[in-house]
Amino acid sequence: MTLRVDPKPGAATLVAPPFLDTRTAMRFVRENADWLTEKLSQQSIPVPFANGSEIPFRGKLHRIEGLRTVRGLVVRRSQTLYVPGGRDHLPRRLTDWLKEEARVALTAAATEHAVALGGNLARITVRDQKSRWGSCSPDGNISFSWRLILAPPVILDYVAAHEAAHLVQMNHSRAFWKLVAKRVRDPKAATEWLRVNGPDLHRYGANH
Repeated sequence: MTLRVDPKPGAATLVAPPFLDTRTAMRFVRENADWLTEKLSQQSIPVPFANGSEIPFRGKLHRIEGLRTVRGLVVRRSQTLYVPGGRDHLPRRLTDWLKEEARVALTAAATEHAVALGGNLARITVRDQKSRWGSCSPDGNISFSWRLILAPPVILDYVAAHEAAHLVQMNHSRAFWKLVAKRVRDPKAATEWLRVNGPDLHRYGANH
């Protein structure tokens, strides 16, 4: 059984085998009630991309500081993200910058893993996917959530390796996980991190 908090505020999903009885499933939910309550409480508080807000970037909290200058690039310095363009344009500019950072990092990681595993990688796209951190199509196109740039680098790298392995094994068989294990030291730990902390990443800049 798997219990996860959904990107939609106040929602959670329990995934269980079809043969499992309702009583056992509900007992599992009750046993994890404290964890679920804490996660739902955190998830219900959105964090806007605004001056003074704190957001994770590569797993570390950074403070957003809007600059009054009209031109310039977003600059990261000492765990502060300086965003030019005025505060009205801050959400869009920061979102664009984060997406580009994610695209560069994920392209590099996925390409490296694909070459090492012998997969045929066609194209990489970065979007704001709500239900998946990554997906791979049969024709070799991989799509990632840009929000992976908010997670620690080891988590981003794991998702990149996971999808690159799908270029060779389009399933979750034992052979697939052997490929992932060749590229990632602890896939189970990364999977667990995403299960526990992944929903929280959707709080940031939720309206943009």
